Amino acid sequence: MEINVKRRDVLFKPDSSRVIARFLYTNDERSRTIISRVLQLNEKEAKEKLNQVLRKFSKRHRSISNIFNRHFLLLDGLMKEMEINPLELSVTQKALIGSYFTKEYSVESAAFFNPSIMESPDQTGVMPDAKRVNLSFRATGEGHISSIVFRTGILDKDSNLTLEPLGNMPAESERIKRFIYDKKIFLDKLNEMQLIYSIVPTEEILECLDERFTYGELESCVREAIKRNKFPLEIEEAFNQIMWLASSDYEIDFSMDSAISERVIFPISSTERNGIEDARFVRFIDDDGQVIYYATYTAYNGMSIMPKLIETKDFYLFKVLPLHGHIAKNKGMALFPRKIDGKYAMLCRMDGCNNYISYSENINAWNEAFLFQSPHYPWEFVKIGNCGSPLETREGWLIITHAVGPMREYVLGAVLMDLDHPEIEIGRLKAPLLAPNEQEREGYVPNVVYSCGSMIHNDDLIIPYAVSDYASTYATVNLEELLSELKKNKIKPQ
Repeated sequence: MEINVKRRDVLFKPDSSRVIARFLYTNDERSRTIISRVLQLNEKEAKEKLNQVLRKFSKRHRSISNIFNRHFLLLDGLMKEMEINPLELSVTQKALIGSYFTKEYSVESAAFFNPSIMESPDQTGVMPDAKRVNLSFRATGEGHISSIVFRTGILDKDSNLTLEPLGNMPAESERIKRFIYDKKIFLDKLNEMQLIYSIVPTEEILECLDERFTYGELESCVREAIKRNKFPLEIEEAFNQIMWLASSDYEIDFSMDSAISERVIFPISSTERNGIEDARFVRFIDDDGQVIYYATYTAYNGMSIMPKLIETKDFYLFKVLPLHGHIAKNKGMALFPRKIDGKYAMLCRMDGCNNYISYSENINAWNEAFLFQSPHYPWEFVKIGNCGSPLETREGWLIITHAVGPMREYVLGAVLMDLDHPEIEIGRLKAPLLAPNEQEREGYVPNVVYSCGSMIHNDDLIIPYAVSDYASTYATVNLEELLSELKKNKIKPQ
């Protein structure tokens, strides 16, 4: 039986006008020259130039002068080298210097894809049988750098989505806060990463640190160790890896007067400088009833990937941590929306081909996984993976999957797993639930439909999905019809 999938008439397309003001730094020599040239202007000339900049850009960015001042503060080290006392500079000079170290970046100019959807923490003013939802997207701009952006909307009783007004001043977070590290946990993570640091005298670095230390303290120790010793090149590379790991933990928060659609989670740490990819958001309910939103995503630095975890309760403050453990090495980890038998549960794909499940008492540490699904049908012979966190139904855990078949066509499938033992498969669709139609085949990567998270609303399954890695839309499926079909088809273990 073919499942009736209703494609909805909503299209999320990349919009090059969605820009943020980013810090721009080339090198010390050019930066010194720029600063010196600005300081050669008299106060009148500086004010005239600053006013010109403010007229052009104040309507494109919230508090652009504050952004200039924040970027000026990032030049503190260079100012000291130039023997410039910032306290002796005027407000105009500081802001003008900051403007020369600022550039606009179009967050979603290239693609707007791989969405997930979740119930919003704010349900005020919503009609009965309707629900306000947050959608996350992977937005890609210049240089193919990916970030996380959001949209909000209302699903009515018939699962029609009405988008809420879009904020027109996207921005990065206002503050970044680094974490304090535990020495033992930090060393354990280094071991798990299997660094070449076995030949690095790590005790020489860490002996100067307390049992808990900051990123700055670690950085100072690393610099001092390198300065005191002439290490082989491979050891210095291992030092870089240590700092790469330490830069992974941080907190960010956004202005309280910003709309969710204006908040851009842009790469911050060196582990993700080339992109934040495929965030799988889930509304998690803890044992005490507390609701926390988590998202697993892949950090990419141009050479290596690192699975990471976002935590938020309000979509203003976000905590970011790396996931570690034996299985936290591949893409596509997806957290269950509640604990199972007192433990967190996570979908993962350790080998790039099959689906696994893992359990842990620590949400950041994942060390053991169990195979529960392998390719069976021709349309999934290349590989299978999850399309977001499992959805709880009375019949079992509903997992939307992605599968790759001939011509590397990506399609969506579905599998039903046991509620108490999710590693046990109850049933699987014989045919794809959703495959690219003729209108969806063209894009940055042809022949791809992909999702990072669905939800259940009234009697419908809501599936937001990307179209050939370029734009996004959504579809709905009658939940009872899907569950009935899944129960008819159990795959025999191979």
